[in-house]
Parts: sequence; structure tokens; C-alpha cells
Amino acid sequence: MNKELIRKYNVPGPRYTSYPTVPYWDKSPSIEEWKNLVKESFDISNQSEGISLYLHLPFCESLCTFCGCNKRITVNHAVEEPYIDVLLKEWDLYLDVFDEKPILKEIHLGGRTPTFFSPENLKKLLGGIHEKATVAEKPAYGFEAHPGNTKREHLQVLYDFGFRRFSLGIQSFNPKVQKIINRIQTFEQIEDCVKTAREIGYTSINFDFIYGLPFQTIDTIKDTIEKSNQFKPERIAYYSYAHVPWVSASQRAYSEVDLPSNEEKRALYELGKQMFEDNGYIEIGMDHFALKTDDLAVAFNSKKLHRNFMGYASEHTRLMIGLGVSSISDSWTCFGQNIKVVEEYKAAVLADEFPIFRGHVLNSEDLLLRKHILDIMCHFETEFDDEFWNLPESQMIKDKVQPMIDDQLMTWEGNKLEVFENGRAFVRNICMSFDLRLYRKKPDTKLFSQTI
Repeated sequence: MNKELIRKYNVPGPRYTSYPTVPYWDKSPSIEEWKNLVKESFDISNQSEGISLYLHLPFCESLCTFCGCNKRITVNHAVEEPYIDVLLKEWDLYLDVFDEKPILKEIHLGGRTPTFFSPENLKKLLGGIHEKATVAEKPAYGFEAHPGNTKREHLQVLYDFGFRRFSLGIQSFNPKVQKIINRIQTFEQIEDCVKTAREIGYTSINFDFIYGLPFQTIDTIKDTIEKSNQFKPERIAYYSYAHVPWVSASQRAYSEVDLPSNEEKRALYELGKQMFEDNGYIEIGMDHFALKTDDLAVAFNSKKLHRNFMGYASEHTRLMIGLGVSSISDSWTCFGQNIKVVEEYKAAVLADEFPIFRGHVLNSEDLLLRKHILDIMCHFETEFDDEFWNLPESQMIKDKVQPMIDDQLMTWEGNKLEVFENGRAFVRNICMSFDLRLYRKKPDTKLFSQTI
């Protein structure tokens, strides 16, 4: 890739798991307004497609130094049951808002290490969720797992509840890289986990890798991907490392001198992309790859791919409820985020209060720009109508992408925008051109990681 283009466009920018992005939420709903907007969305979503649930399980036994997510490090497993009890009570708060039994189209267990929880407690959690809901005919259930603590019992319990997909957070097979990021797992642990899952009947396994980590080189990435190809996971998430030490203090365990340079980092991605494609994967949106038969690839090819706070998804529901500390819910017309501190979150729920501490009610401009940003992130194209051209800033947006048109990264002819193959690395930059909130109020402090 042209080094001059990398230098030109490698600027801080959002990842656009939402629009508006969280720093620009400026119209939080009251709790009563939140409940009304959730109910309105539920009445539409439940009849046509069902709803999605995201369950944030924040506990880990050890700290991965690259991690910038909301987590609680502990080896005390006595925290499991009290936390589950509160999650189920929060679920009851939402059930009181609904007029009918929810149809569960999607469940995702995320946070940090869901398999920190014992199989028995996961059974208690999911049994409590299912007891008061109806499962859709073809549910999309997935969870995140640590290769070092995911046992057959975890896999079997979750499979019995309808889970068919899970993601292993591997990040790197290289021992030196594993040590500096404190994410240590052996090849044999991963092999055992994958083999067991296949035996049980899981149909889609994802490997998470990160490029741009300290001490990574062309050789370590090549070795990691060669080892990955021995397992042939259906999906690969190949994330750009987001170096945000001002957000995550654990990233101060190493400095910028330990990280690949901008050009070196991009070379790691290009090598990975080529190796994945040589082994039968296709590029899905940003940072994702899948075998052609996987649901994610099918959704991408049929232009049904969706992106939300959990990343790319083959399913889309209008309503996504987030349960647990720091979880974000999306009613499509409003975002709501839960309290970030475990004790404060639990206290609110136990007092029969919705634990929402901030959010954003989307206006008509937000909804319009969200649609175009989602189309670009998911399909590498979008089409405009009169509603867009009636925006006072529509010409300004086109002017902002003109340099990327001149650099032959994309085209914009009439009402059709299309990102070229060589422009996919710059999709975040393209989306930034549509981010009117970002341009109206440019940040005066560090908020985002580098786009490339």
C-alpha cells in the first residue's frame, strides 16, 4: 500500500459501532422516555424479527494489557451468582415494559470472559432468560471464550441452550507477544477447545487476532496465521490494535517504541489479508474475514450484513437490549448505556431502577447519517436520495471525500458512492466525512485510536 496514503489518512477516528459515536451523545432520555422508546421498538421488532440480547459478563482472572474494555479482575468466583441474580432482575425490569413474551432472535455473551462463569451458573443465567421468553425458529446465539478456561462442560451447556457459534480470543500465537500482552494460552489448549466444539456440533468458530501489538513482526504474523489455518475457523476477526493508554492504564506496560510503525502495522494487515484470502476467506466489512459458506459471508454477499455495538452481525433486529454493567442498548431511535461500576449497577437494579446513566435520542439527521455510515461500513457503498441532498451540509460532505476520490480510493457518481478494493483500508476515514457531529465539535483531547 502507498506509504504516502497511510501517512495522509492515518488520523484519530471512531470505529463507528454507532452513530452518533458515544462521545457525541448529547440528548440523554429520561428513564420514562427510555422505557417508552424501548416499548415502541419492541412492538415493531418482536412481531417481525424478534429482539437481540447482549449480556455483559465483566469478570476475568487476569488482565490482558491490550484490553480497553470494561472489566473486573478477580479470582473470586463467589461473585458469579450475585451478579447473575442482578442480571435476571434487570431482565425482569424490561419484561415489565413489554406487553407480550419477547421472541429471542439473538443472544451474545460478551464482556471479558463469559467462561469465567461455571457451566452451572451459565445454565442458571440462560435458564432464567429463556423461562420468560420464546426462542426464535433459527436463533443466532454466540459467546466469547478464553481458550485457557473453556471446558467441555461450558461448550455442552451453551450448545444445549442453542449456541452454535463462539469466538476464541487468541490475539497471537507468538510466546513473546503473548507475554507482553499477558494473554497466554498454548496451541494445545486451542486445539482441544476447537476439537471438542466440533465434536459437540458447533458450526461456526471465530478466531480473534490483533495486528499492531508490541513486538509483532511479519514473521510472527505469518506464523500465527499459518497455525490458524490448521484449524480452519469459519470466521476471523483481524482487529487493528487501538493504542489508547489515556483510556486504558494497562497499555502503559509498554511504550510506542515497542509497537510497529504505521507502515509496518499496515503491512501486517496486508500480509494477513492475503494469507486469509489464499486460504478461502473473503473480506467482510472492516477487519473481518469469513469462509464463503459462513452466515457472515452470506449476509455480506446478500447485502444483509449489520453492524452494532458487538461488531458485525449476520442478523439484524430493531431492538437490542444490553443487560449487565456498562452494557449499551439500542432501540434504533435511542441508545442507553448502563452504569459502569459493578457495585453501583447492582445497587440501582436492586432498587428496581433501570441502571441507564447516559444515552442519546437520535434526531432525523442522526438517523439519516447513521444509515449511510452503516451502508459504507457493511457494504462499501451507499445510495443517496432527496433527504440527503436536502441536508445543508450535503455538498460539504461530498467536498470532504473529494481527496479520497482523487486518490482513487472510491467513486461518487450521481447518487451512488462506492468504495474501491484499495479504499477499504480507509473506510473509517470515509465515514468520518459523514460525521457532522465530529466536524461541528472537533475533540480537543484524545478520544479515538488511529484509523489505520
